[in-house]
Amino acid sequence: MYLALSIFAFGLLVLGHEFGHFILARLNGVKVEEFSIGMGPRLFQKQGKNTLYSIKALPIGGSVKMYGETEEATGEDSFFSKSPLRKISIIAAGPLMNIVMALLVIFVFVLFNGYTSSVIKEVLPNTPAQAAGLEPGDRILSVNGEKVFTFQDISTYISYNGMNKLTLEVAKEEGDVMLSIMPIATEEGRPYVGIVPVSQANPGFGETLGATSNQTLSLINQTLFSLKVLFSGNASLNDFGGPVTIFKYSTQAASISLWNLASFAAFLSINLAVLNLIPFPALDGGWILILLVELITRKKLPDKFVGIWNTIGFVVLMGFMLLITFKDIFLPGGF
Repeated sequence: MYLALSIFAFGLLVLGHEFGHFILARLNGVKVEEFSIGMGPRLFQKQGKNTLYSIKALPIGGSVKMYGETEEATGEDSFFSKSPLRKISIIAAGPLMNIVMALLVIFVFVLFNGYTSSVIKEVLPNTPAQAAGLEPGDRILSVNGEKVFTFQDISTYISYNGMNKLTLEVAKEEGDVMLSIMPIATEEGRPYVGIVPVSQANPGFGETLGATSNQTLSLINQTLFSLKVLFSGNASLNDFGGPVTIFKYSTQAASISLWNLASFAAFLSINLAVLNLIPFPALDGGWILILLVELITRKKLPDKFVGIWNTIGFVVLMGFMLLITFKDIFLPGGF
């Protein structure tokens, strides 16, 4: 049952993403030839007035096939015939829909479960935090230059930093100050500084809106931080997880509670949005990059170049996904 719930939740994220592309395509007068959820052979299909709706065997990914998307087409209802700005709106709508979905989930979660902020409620005695001069009521603004929105950000950056010295930007009553803290190790060997955050169990509507914004910005920021770690060479293949890992963790979240599953789904939705906006071939960001070049130069890039660009990206992404899936199934402990 928990696996079914995790597949359903992931399917909703993909559905929302593709629906974003679909609805903006239709609003811009583009004919959608097929709207599909999943990959591989079709399990179900229904022909609408203009669009074939289908569900495919593998519960990962999805697609919106637009008329004139990959080939020259002169009709007014073709993607090819639209201006670069209209095309960008269609492509960007998928990731933006994932952000909207995450916002809605986080809002409901915070409304019913509360939140923790980056404001300090208590500084534990005889800890690095006390020695550094942190006090109740202080708000932590950044850790090692990384902007902080929630207490989860603080925990993430402290954990990543390990036992090295931390530099914190802190908002105190008298103004913003920079403090240095040297963590100590817990019995489990994790870095520890000794602060307890302010928690709000029953936030009002306005407070929930603010906390929702902070939680969403936090997830976006942590996704970008992970990409920075990746591109700086401080990550390995063992730090990546594919569909198997996603379903594993979402199933574990569902087994704890539906709230945990909802929280994990919001996290995945933000990741899906941010990763899709990377300007890499075959991703939405790759399409947007091409369209921005066309918008600036006022010249359409050759179809052959665009085809090669997207083919290379697709092959690289599929190869990477197969490698990660192989690791998840046969080498769960890592290479």
